This record gives sequence, C-alpha cells and structure tokens, in this order.
Amino acid sequence: MPVWAEIDHAALAHNVRLLRARAGDAQLMAVVKADAYGHGLLQVARTAVGAGATWLGVAQMPEAFALRDAGITTRLLTWLAVPGADFAGAISRDIDLSASAPWALDEIAAAARSVGRTARVHLKVDTGLGRGGAYGPDWTTLVRHARPLEAEGVITVVGVWTHFAHADAPNHPTVLTQQDRFFEAAAEAEREGCRLEVRHLANSAATLLHPSAHADLVRPGLALYGLSPVPQVDDDFGLRPVMSLRARLALVKRLPAGQGISYGHLYAPEHDTVVGLVPAGYADGIPRNATNVGPLAVGDTRTRVAGRVCMDQFVVDLGAGSGARAGDVATLFGGAPGEPTAQDWAEMTDTISYEIVTRVGARVPRIHVNQSPDEAP
Repeated sequence: MPVWAEIDHAALAHNVRLLRARAGDAQLMAVVKADAYGHGLLQVARTAVGAGATWLGVAQMPEAFALRDAGITTRLLTWLAVPGADFAGAISRDIDLSASAPWALDEIAAAARSVGRTARVHLKVDTGLGRGGAYGPDWTTLVRHARPLEAEGVITVVGVWTHFAHADAPNHPTVLTQQDRFFEAAAEAEREGCRLEVRHLANSAATLLHPSAHADLVRPGLALYGLSPVPQVDDDFGLRPVMSLRARLALVKRLPAGQGISYGHLYAPEHDTVVGLVPAGYADGIPRNATNVGPLAVGDTRTRVAGRVCMDQFVVDLGAGSGARAGDVATLFGGAPGEPTAQDWAEMTDTISYEIVTRVGARVPRIHVNQSPDEAP
C-alpha cells in the first residue's frame, strides 16, 4: 500500500496502565471521540478497556451508538447534542448523556418516557472555559430543573462535570479557580438532592499534573495516544506514541541544481540532488502548510518536504548521495528513536499534535499491530 498509519496497541495499553496509575483512586474514562483521535474507534476502545479503562467517552452520539452496537458494554458517556437528537436511541442503549441547559433535560426526559427507561445524566457546569456547560446562575437553574424530573423517575443525575481552559499551562491561575468553582457546583447539586456517582474534570494534562483535580474520574484523551498534552514541559511522562504514519516512495530521480520542485517552484535545490515522491498529500491529512518544513525520515536520513504539499503527493530532497529506491519507506512521524514525531509536525506547521493525528484522512488504512487476540475485531 502507498501510505498507512500503524497503530501500536501495546503502546496504547501501556499508556492506559500508566494513566491509571497516575489517577490514583479515580476511575479512568478513555476518550475515544473523533474515531479515537484518528486511531480507530472500536479497536482502540477494546484495547483501552482491556488495559483497565472503566469508562469510555465520545463527543457525538453516532460514535456512542457504534460502540454499543459492536457489543462494548463499558459505561459510556456522550456529551455533544443539539435539539432533536436521538436521545431515545442513547437511553435504550444505556448510554449516559450530558445536559448543559434545561431544554436538554426536557428532551432527555421525553425520550426516557418514550422508551420506558430512566436516563443517566451528567450535568455540565461552565467553570470558566466559556464553552459548554451552565454558567453562573444558570447552574442553579439547571440543577433545580433536574430535580422534579428525578422525582418523576425519568432521569437520574449521576454526574457533574466541567472542562479546563488552561490545564496544559501548569501554573496558570485559572486551573485552581476552575477547580474550586467545580467542587462548589458539585456540592450545590448534592445539597439540592442529587446523589452523584462521579464528579469529573481532569483531562490529559490535569490527569498528569494536577492530582487535586482527579476527583472520582479522569478523562484522558491525547495522552492515551502517547502524545504529551504539555509539550512545553520537558517530560514525556513515560508515554509511548501509538500512531506511526508511513509511506512508500513512488519515484526516485535526480534533478539538477536550480530546478524548481512542485507547484509554484517554492523549493529549488542549490546542488544536483536526488528527490523522492511521497504518495500522500493534503487529501490524506498532510498539512498543506508543511510545504518546505514537514519533517520525515527515509531510512537513516532525516529530511523534509521539498516544495508545495499537493493533494495526493509531495517531494522530499534526499541529497546527492542518496541510494534510495522506489518502494523505500518514508516515516512522516512515529515513536521510535530518531523518527520525527507528531509534535515535531505540530511545531513546524503552527498547530497542535491533536490536529496532526486526527486529520489523517479516511483513505489512509489503519494497520493495527500488537493487539491481544480478544481485542481484535
């Protein structure tokens, strides 16, 4: 195959176990949204549960449905829905739901009545991110709106949760401020009569750096996949990258000094050289702004994108003395010593490693390696 993403389940299981150890007494939710950050939803979920994750989390309902319909029974939360969403489908599949506003509680309650089951609900409080959740006095309104529905038996509030704005900045003052607001909000819900199973606010960064935020459940995402949520901290925490993106050279040829390469001739070698054609482009998730800067390795040679990244391909300058041949493997990023990393790509293209792995396109096959027999599809 011309290009593929290799998914190392031994590394994934290692990361889950490491994060569980960091979480202390808290349970661990493996966040597998966005096709498990581009790694493969069902395969990653099975390995994560096998390695000790006690919850799974996804943003959108279709992925939650896919997990349940594949026979995965682990406690599962989905949190991003709009009016008219299939709340009944979620409740009938025993999927926990999030609510940030009274309309959501009303629609969840109506769906619960329609299927004759009690919905499990996590109330989300906005403690300062300014995104999802009930903010300020709206929190009291949300909690009080939930209580009659609990009394009716159509919902049960099992959790309270929030999300940090700056957990990736270890010393940012908002971290403790949000944490204090969160525990105050959870205490208010309990005073109003909610009997909470879990309080949760810790993402990957907080799981690794803020034990006081672990509460009852931590929700690591990026760290599961072996990427640091705090790259400015000189510590990889023992995480192992799970995805390696590789391609086979489609063509190797010599070009003379000064010959422009790819659209717009944004790169021209200063000396006669050997170039290789990599059959992957922005349709596969290679950032177009990796032009002239994207790092990769061909054998023992570290090189970079030469010229414009195109839809399906780009060129690399291999150097005049290269003995590379068509079919040789180019590693765009991986986890082995000497290989470029997703973080390297993020830094060179002014983004974050989350985007580098999640944008790898659907036409790039995922090759799952080191799976336990009972975790394979």
